[in-house]
Amino acid sequence: MFVLSVSPEKAPDRPTYVEVNFESGIPVGLNGKRMAAVPLVQELNKLAGANGIGRADIVENRLVGMKSRGVYETPAGTVLYFAHRELESLVLDRETLYQKEMLVPRYAQLVYNGAWYTPVREALDAFVTVTQKLVTGTVRLKLYKGNVISAGRKSPYSLYREDFATFSEEDVYDQKDAKGFINLFGLPLTVRALVQQEWDKQASHELPGLKYKRD
Repeated sequence: MFVLSVSPEKAPDRPTYVEVNFESGIPVGLNGKRMAAVPLVQELNKLAGANGIGRADIVENRLVGMKSRGVYETPAGTVLYFAHRELESLVLDRETLYQKEMLVPRYAQLVYNGAWYTPVREALDAFVTVTQKLVTGTVRLKLYKGNVISAGRKSPYSLYREDFATFSEEDVYDQKDAKGFINLFGLPLTVRALVQQEWDKQASHELPGLKYKRD
């Protein structure tokens, strides 16, 4: 059945390391060698497939609602997807990354359902264009017996700063500020717990005594 990959059990006992180079979210090279899209995918198919990567056996929902079993083989796609997400985690801020993750299944649904030529797909593409501007860098991966493992990532637009992220005495912020942040951040939960205690004191089916403000 499979033509691009070997079984993970039959993959080499030694891992293969590969570096994927990106520019503005687009894979442009392997191991520092610039490559066009087609030969890049072909080379990754060989490298990843030889290490048992890229097989998927899933039960999915068709457009009409029926479930079907799908068996797919995509060694290069699996590696590129993983590498791209690794780089995004390094260069995208929290809110942008969170929003992107929410839109991913929606975009996939549109494409799967044949809704490519639609305004909503074009609008989502505009979001992608903006978010991918700084997704430039290199991701080093370890390919081993069906697994894609991150072995390093770097970018000139990295938002990770060790001196900002560590908790030593030489941080760039005053650690005493954390107490006020924790108090404010947890305030809604504290209020909710206090109100819940008042509710629990009343009869199990009795609504709390609410007062309404009239106009």
